[in-house]
Amino acid sequence: MVREIVRDTIFLRQRSEAATRDDREVITDLVDTLLANSDRCVGLAANMIGYNKTVLAAVLGGKVTVMINPVITDRSASEYETEEGCLSLTGLRKVRRNKIITVEFLDKNFKKRKSTYRDFDAEIIQHEIDHFSGILI
Repeated sequence: MVREIVRDTIFLRQRSEAATRDDREVITDLVDTLLANSDRCVGLAANMIGYNKTVLAAVLGGKVTVMINPVITDRSASEYETEEGCLSLTGLRKVRRNKIITVEFLDKNFKKRKSTYRDFDAEIIQHEIDHFSGILI
């Protein structure tokens, strides 16, 4: 189901809880909402649609990827400064991002995965993972 985008910064600043198999509805709603906003969005964290869970959906390499309980396990020393927007916030903000990251996560079938991402894909993931800690750009 397509959900409304949360703009309440008090809610968005809360830490997310680990997701479980009981949170399949969160995954479905997150993907549906991402696709419904694909003209202006490349990634969503579950708290952006009202679920305080550690799940993200992002368009990576041209396809929708779901990450459940993702953890960045390695970061390149190489960083860059960029400007990012967020559906939950107004305007653009400057941020620093690592050029390359390695992430361990569960996929939508709760199978363990480990992948390395670069450039814009890495930026998207870092932005969404920040949401889980209540970090807003």
